[in-house]
Amino acid sequence: MLFSLIWVALVFTTSASLMSTDKPTVSAAVLLVVYPLWDAIATLLERRLAGAGSANRVSTVNMGLGLATTAGMIIAVLSTVGAALLVFGVWALLSGAIQLVVAIRRRRTVGAQWPMVISGGQSVLAGAAIAAGAASATSGLSTVAGYSAFGAFWFLVSVIALSGRSRRGTR
Repeated sequence: MLFSLIWVALVFTTSASLMSTDKPTVSAAVLLVVYPLWDAIATLLERRLAGAGSANRVSTVNMGLGLATTAGMIIAVLSTVGAALLVFGVWALLSGAIQLVVAIRRRRTVGAQWPMVISGGQSVLAGAAIAAGAASATSGLSTVAGYSAFGAFWFLVSVIALSGRSRRGTR
């Protein structure tokens, strides 16, 4: 979550004014490439900490999606901000769909999944909106920074909800 907040702050302070027809600055390009790469690395770390091993297909798909998005983003940032927004939007939509499916599956066995359901649904809708608006001259990088800020917020809410459920279960 801290990574996301730092990333959001950096986008807002260095690149928020870039619009879809602009060529990304070096700092914007680095930020756009690093974000999906960090997501893939975070999934790997989470998987190792949870001891899920290689049996967790969902995390494997999520890591593959993050790495594919990183590769796509490297190509996109050589073009325009709009191309990068399209890649980011498709990634947000697909990763949100994965998150939504996982949350719905877990709700009976794990509980406290409502923040993950909201976050996944929001990601699907925001991803579709970002991708659809990528060609608009009024779309900019502030859009993805706002999306990421909400993602960090829902991650925090999810942690609090799950830890609250865990405490109640140990009593």
